[in-house]
Amino acid sequence: MGNVVGTIEGDADYSVAVAAHMDEIGFMVRHVTDDGFVQVDPLGGFDARVLRAQRVTVHGDEDLTGVIGSVPPHTLTKEQQEKDDEVKDVFIDLGRDAEAVEELVSVGDLVTLDQTTTRMGDRVTGKALDDRICLFAAIEAARRIEDPDVTIHFAATVQEEVGLRGAKALGVDIDPDLAIALDVTVANDVPQIGEPADAVTELGAGTAVKLKDSSVITSPKVHGRLTDVAEGEGIDHQHEVLPAGGTDTAGFQHTAGAKPVGAISIPTRYLHTVTETADGGDVEATIDLLTAFLESETGEHDYTL
Repeated sequence: MGNVVGTIEGDADYSVAVAAHMDEIGFMVRHVTDDGFVQVDPLGGFDARVLRAQRVTVHGDEDLTGVIGSVPPHTLTKEQQEKDDEVKDVFIDLGRDAEAVEELVSVGDLVTLDQTTTRMGDRVTGKALDDRICLFAAIEAARRIEDPDVTIHFAATVQEEVGLRGAKALGVDIDPDLAIALDVTVANDVPQIGEPADAVTELGAGTAVKLKDSSVITSPKVHGRLTDVAEGEGIDHQHEVLPAGGTDTAGFQHTAGAKPVGAISIPTRYLHTVTETADGGDVEATIDLLTAFLESETGEHDYTL
């Protein structure tokens, strides 16, 4: 499928899978109009409100820069002003005539949003922090770990955003005894959210130990040990109860024989936009917790219910 796995061999037969997905939300070309505009189908969950006038890249025979079209406010009718944006209405202007677009773009070509990543104080902002910032955390943890007791499979999975498909396949391929997923999670600690409980997590308060999302309830003894390790190592952490959304955690739980699963999350504001924002301290706390958890895993912990 395209999953990439790097393994650190341990002394025991016991194995742990650590997964972070490398795919990002995007589009697939479904049609080119007679006028040369490109119509697309979404790959993953978009909020249509944030798509207007965004710059994109169409990945055809060559990478083409385009923009998602938007009718200016000067000419919007009352009906158009009152109509909610929908992803199905997205069209891309490539700045070329129809003949050129037909030659360069094919149905099935992929489209990604075009935005750079930049520092913003002690934080980082950009597109696709979901989930490449967790790939960074996993790689950094792997660099720190030496001579583990158990075998650790570090995996960069595919197709998480369209149904956790890479993790489901990987669960069959490597059949781990324990699986830990790394992903971003909602940080709604912003003015528009009225109740603190609705924030889910908070930037700058540490890494997040997942208890549940809409796709999984993590194994109680796994999230309990993650919490114990964080407390024992003095790692800033918070607990995550996410009312919507899913992660590769569920992919492993569904296909690896109901093996114990856990998840560590990096709190992130403005998910599924080109301005996803995470805190550097939370990223470091995530690396520290994952490293300490894996280094202390012996394969003899009791994770049974």
